[in-house]
Amino acid sequence: MKFIIAVIKPFKLDEVREALGGIGVAGMTVTEVKGFGRQKGQTEIYRGAEYSTNMLPKVKLEIAVGDDLAAQAVETIQQTAGTESIGDGKIFVFDLGSVTRIRTGETGETAL
Repeated sequence: MKFIIAVIKPFKLDEVREALGGIGVAGMTVTEVKGFGRQKGQTEIYRGAEYSTNMLPKVKLEIAVGDDLAAQAVETIQQTAGTESIGDGKIFVFDLGSVTRIRTGETGETAL
């Protein structure tokens, strides 16, 4: 099993969610976050004054999938969330040691 964390641009969330559902991803957790990478924030103009923001709004997706679906999920996120501009985000993949469904007590991939 794999645990995938993807940080993407907020306006891409619905498109990514639909694409992942289309390949069989059953669920995900979504969190609104702020952060920066190489772009180091951005400069904006508000009421005629220029100011710099060093934390940009992003969306963090957390997805648990079986080993057989992990590579396809990463590829789907990359293709769907990409805009070919700086700040598209990152995808992290971790090995998932165990998972337990609270309601039934199922463990392993059946709990996903």
